[in-house]
This record gives sequence, C-alpha cells and structure tokens, in this order.
Amino acid sequence: MTGADAERWLLRLYIAGGSPRSQAALANLKGVCDEYLPGRYELEVIDLVAHPERARADQIVAVPTLVRRLPPPITKIIGDLSMKERVIVALDIEMTD
Repeated sequence: MTGADAERWLLRLYIAGGSPRSQAALANLKGVCDEYLPGRYELEVIDLVAHPERARADQIVAVPTLVRRLPPPITKIIGDLSMKERVIVALDIEMTD
C-alpha cells in the first residue's frame, strides 16, 4: 500500500431530502466508495431541505452535489453520480487491478 492508497477521503454529498435523484446519488456514491475506497473514506450527507443555510455557506447551486474535501484539491460533481467511470475520473481515484 502506497502513501496515496492510505489517504483519507472526506466527501460531502448535498441532497434535497428524499428526492429520487438525491437517493440515487447517495446509493451510487456509496457503491463507488465501498469498492474503491474501502475503510478510507468519510461521507457526510447534508440535506439542504433541512439545512438550507448550508447551500449559501458552502456555495452549492444545484443538488445533488458531491464535494471532495480531502485529498486536495477540492472537487465538485453535480448530478446523480450514475456514470461510475466518470465519478472515478472526476474524483481522481486510482484504480488498481
């Protein structure tokens, strides 16, 4: 395991309550993380219906939005995260065989 493999990942998923797109994004993200980052990620789910003030404070303009806080740089992805390969590339997850 290299130093990069041992990195902790901090992810925030901004959702709009129980909407189908939000629930799909959560399920898709958990699938990617469980497969490619097992035991190395922390996922914070922020419901903007319950906490609308977070949208402005965190500069979120659409939901669902995924924000990778760690490792740097900060990266944002908007959508239901259904295209697994694009999520992996956007998050810059190194795939190993």
